[in-house]
Amino acid sequence: MENKEFFAALTDLVREKGISEEAFITTLENALASAYKKQFDNGAEIAVALDAENGTIEFRATRYVVEEVVDKDKEISLEEAQELDPTHQVGDTIVNVFVPKNFGRIAAQTAKQVILQKLHEAERDNTFSEFSDKEGELMEGVIRKIDERNIYVELGDKKIEGVMPPLDRVPTEKYAVGDRLKVFVKRVKNNGKNSQIVVSRSAPGLVKKLFEAQVPEIAQGIVEIKEIAREAGRRTKMAILSNDARVDAVGACVGNRGARVNAVVEELGDEKIDIILWNEDPLAFIYKALSPATVLSVTARGEKSAMAIVPDDKLSLAIGRDGQNARLAARLTGWKIDVKSESSPEAAEVLAQIAAEEAENVEENVEE
Repeated sequence: MENKEFFAALTDLVREKGISEEAFITTLENALASAYKKQFDNGAEIAVALDAENGTIEFRATRYVVEEVVDKDKEISLEEAQELDPTHQVGDTIVNVFVPKNFGRIAAQTAKQVILQKLHEAERDNTFSEFSDKEGELMEGVIRKIDERNIYVELGDKKIEGVMPPLDRVPTEKYAVGDRLKVFVKRVKNNGKNSQIVVSRSAPGLVKKLFEAQVPEIAQGIVEIKEIAREAGRRTKMAILSNDARVDAVGACVGNRGARVNAVVEELGDEKIDIILWNEDPLAFIYKALSPATVLSVTARGEKSAMAIVPDDKLSLAIGRDGQNARLAARLTGWKIDVKSESSPEAAEVLAQIAAEEAENVEENVEE
């Protein structure tokens, strides 16, 4: 069965789609064999061999030489086999090359469907391979579809589809088909039919990548983002550290007249951002993490548990609306934080003890 034009078109197709010709030929061979079996259903062991160089397609039926035939579609008796070739022995295989009769429209259509399916899978696999290194990156996309559950975002030049599940949306944002937006590539998984790119607008990683894009010192590694705690659409706390004593980490992130942080805030829909200096001392870190509230004292109260004491008039600010400020500070530091006003019995006791210790230290210094 010769078809030079078919193979020429096949070569153009694999070149256009960037697919391995060898892999595509294998897929096509399997598809044609499957179509033949589906039409004739004779149980024979059929294989198809395509020779792109010579432009030929061969169907091959394999039978095994046996003493007694049980399955005539797959077996041939030793007597019959030796009529074909006297040297045949039990266990030999005989391959018959043939051109199917009446292998018409139905089989061809079946083969076409399988080929298109495999082509789609190969294209998808290639595209996912290209996206495998995009996990954890910031990308621009356009919303192409919204259904009852997910938002589908078209990403990159290949226009591959990313999925934004409900948990990865920002409650205060409204989404519409055609909107262009920046998303964080949260996960890229490629496992056959369940291949998926999950994108997010609510992940802390989005804030990190936006600052990296705005602050050269972060991209260069001079300023390091240590931790981020976020309640998307409402508030983010970001802990940073300067690896160069000459560089003010907070100033670098804020920018001239707030230009850098404002650009991030605008992208996030006016979400509040607290930029905090990271400290390896957890208690000192908690002082900063409760910003913008003033903190009088932080004391450890067990494993990764602390009590923070604030002025009476700063208690609501330290706790925040619905406990948000204290909650984010706890996530940022990894410590449980119990916020108390200075007039509370527990706080008064701690402050009195601190005052007594300070007075004792002063007396010791005077005696020396």
